[in-house]
Amino acid sequence: MKTNYSLSEKEKQEKYDKAYLKMAVEWGKLSHCKRKQVGALIVKDRMIISDGYNGTPTGFDNNCEDDEGYTKWYVLHAEANAILKVAGSANSCQGATLYLTLSPCRECAKLIHQSGIKRLVYIDAYKDDTGIRFLKKAGISISQLSINDE
Repeated sequence: MKTNYSLSEKEKQEKYDKAYLKMAVEWGKLSHCKRKQVGALIVKDRMIISDGYNGTPTGFDNNCEDDEGYTKWYVLHAEANAILKVAGSANSCQGATLYLTLSPCRECAKLIHQSGIKRLVYIDAYKDDTGIRFLKKAGISISQLSINDE
């Protein structure tokens, strides 16, 4: 007797989501920021089209915090870096999924919506949920997943 072990589409998607989130965690470890390391991946048609982590713009010193430990105003968030990489390529975020280790702030939420991303999957919630509320209002599918429950 043969047993069918195939996963449902929902289970299969969650398996991929967790794998991409784990990759975003690893990508975030490349950040030089001391306060928080955030990673982002943009996936379209099961292909990673961009990645990013929080940090200073190209050509600036890698230190993200000032002498008092505050984040410098010009530090780019992980999702902004990933979206900007796509903007400089032949790819498009239209219909893509964004994987983040931390939910977006309200400024990045505007970029996510405007870039055409249709789905967001994240691990931890940012202290201000304005960005998430904005994206829900914009019709973007949002999921928060833990990657430690396996």
